[in-house]
Amino acid sequence: MHPASPFVRGWVALAAIGFFFGRDTFERMLQGGPLIDEQVAGRAPWLLLGGGTFLLLTVAGYILSWYFTRYQVAEGYVRVNTGFLFKQQRQARLDRVQAIDIVQPLLARIFGLAELKFEVADAGESAVRLAYLPMDQARQLRATILARAAGVEPDPARPEEAAAEAPENAVLTVPPPRLVGSLLLSEQSAFILLGAVASVVLSAVTENRSFYLYLIPAGLGLVAAYWNSFNKGYNFTAAISPDGIRLRYGLLDTQAQTLPPGRIQALRISQPPLWRIFGWYRMQVNVAGYGTAGSNGEGSSRTTLLPVGTLPEVFTMLSLVLPDPGTADPARVFAAGLHGIAPVSGAGGGPGEESDGGFVTTPRRARPLAPLGWRRNGFTATDTALLIRSGRWWRQLVVVPHQRTQSMALQRGPLARRFGLVDLALHTTSGPVSPRLIQAGIAEGKALLDAQAARARAARKRQTSEHWLEQVKPLVAGTGHEAGTDDPEASSKEGPQHG
Repeated sequence: MHPASPFVRGWVALAAIGFFFGRDTFERMLQGGPLIDEQVAGRAPWLLLGGGTFLLLTVAGYILSWYFTRYQVAEGYVRVNTGFLFKQQRQARLDRVQAIDIVQPLLARIFGLAELKFEVADAGESAVRLAYLPMDQARQLRATILARAAGVEPDPARPEEAAAEAPENAVLTVPPPRLVGSLLLSEQSAFILLGAVASVVLSAVTENRSFYLYLIPAGLGLVAAYWNSFNKGYNFTAAISPDGIRLRYGLLDTQAQTLPPGRIQALRISQPPLWRIFGWYRMQVNVAGYGTAGSNGEGSSRTTLLPVGTLPEVFTMLSLVLPDPGTADPARVFAAGLHGIAPVSGAGGGPGEESDGGFVTTPRRARPLAPLGWRRNGFTATDTALLIRSGRWWRQLVVVPHQRTQSMALQRGPLARRFGLVDLALHTTSGPVSPRLIQAGIAEGKALLDAQAARARAARKRQTSEHWLEQVKPLVAGTGHEAGTDDPEASSKEGPQHG
C-alpha cells in the first residue's frame, strides 16, 4: 500500500491522543495563563515521556500494519495478507466478484489516494478492502479485476500487464438544485413541519412553552440527515461501460461504484407525495454481495441507483437493469405500475377483476382493510420480470427479474383469513427492497406462487447476463443525445423502448 496509508487510516486516533494530552494546555493558553500548571510542573517530564511513548507505539503499530499488508492478484484469486503478530489472509475468487467501489475520503483525496473495495457473493461485508492505493493504481487494479472476473484472459506474452480501463458513456447527472429540492420535499421535512404546527397549537392552548424544546433534537437530526443525503448524493452521475453500470457521487467523500451485469437482484421505484409536484422518483436496488448494506448511511448510498430523477431518467436506468422488458408495450405497463390506479368495475366485480395495464389488484372485499390503496395494490408479470405496485400516497413499484427469485412464501394473518386475502413474499438478497405483494385474493396468490416458480426456473436456464452489453448497445449508441436532452417527451419515447 501507499506509505501514507497508516496516517490516512489512523488520523482519528492520533488526533484523540493529541486532544487527551494537550487539552488542558490549550485551554490555559486561551485564558492567557501559564502553559504548564505549577501542580504538574514537577511531573511534566514523566507525562511527556509517557505521552511520547504512547504516541510512538501507536505510530509504530500503524506503520507495522502497513508494512505487513500485501495483496496479490493471481491464479483467479485476489489475496490480502495482513497482521504482524496475528496474521490473516483473505482471498476471494475473481469470478465471484459482485461489485467494485473506489472510495476517496477527504484526507485520502488530499494525498491523491483511494480505497478499493469489492464485494463477493455471499459476503455480508466487503471481502477485500485495499486502503490506500494511488488513484491511478486503484483504477488500473479495478479494471484488471473486472476484466478477469468477466473471463478476459491476459496476453500470454505480457501476463503481468494491467488491463486497460473500459470506456464508458454518460447516461445522466442529477443537478444539485434538484437534490436540494428533493430533500426539502422529503418525508422528514413533512414530519418536522407537522411537529412544529402541533407544538405551536399545544403551546397556545396550554400556555406551556416547553413544547418547543422537543423540536430541538428533531431539528438537529433533520440537519444531520439533510447533510448526509446531500453529501452522498452530490454530483451523482451514472454511466454504462462493458464492465457494468458505473455510479459516481459524493461531495467531501467521493465514491466510484461499478455494478457488473446481472448483480442487481431487485429494484424499487418510489415517489413520496410531495415529489409528485415535479414528477420526481427514487430508485433503490438489492445487490448481490452487499448484504445488509442498506441499513446505514454509507450502505444506503451504495444501494441507490438514482437518488432523485424524472420519469425519462427512470426509464433510462430501467433499460440498464432490465434491457429486455419482456412486453410489447413497456410504456403502458410501467406507467401503470408507477402511477396507475385500477378502474372501478361494476357492483358485481369479484376477485381478480380489477386490473389496469395488466395489473391484477386487491379484491373489492378488502376495502375495509385498505380503503385508499385497494385499487392501487397489484401485480403483473412480463416475460422477464415480476412487477409489484403498492401505495396510494407513497407510491412504489418493485421489479424483480424472474431469474433472481430465490424463494417465495404465502402468508396471512387472522384479518386476512377473515377477508379471504393472502400476502406473497419474494426472497432475494438482503437490501433496502423487500418484494411483497399485499392483500391479494387467495386464488390469485396461489396461482402467482406456482406461475412465478415456473417462470424463475425457466429464466435461470436461459440467463444471458454475460451478454449485457450486447443488449444495451442501442442505448449506448444514443447516449450522447438522450442523456443531455431537455425534451421530456423525446426522452420518454426513447426510455420505455429499452426498459
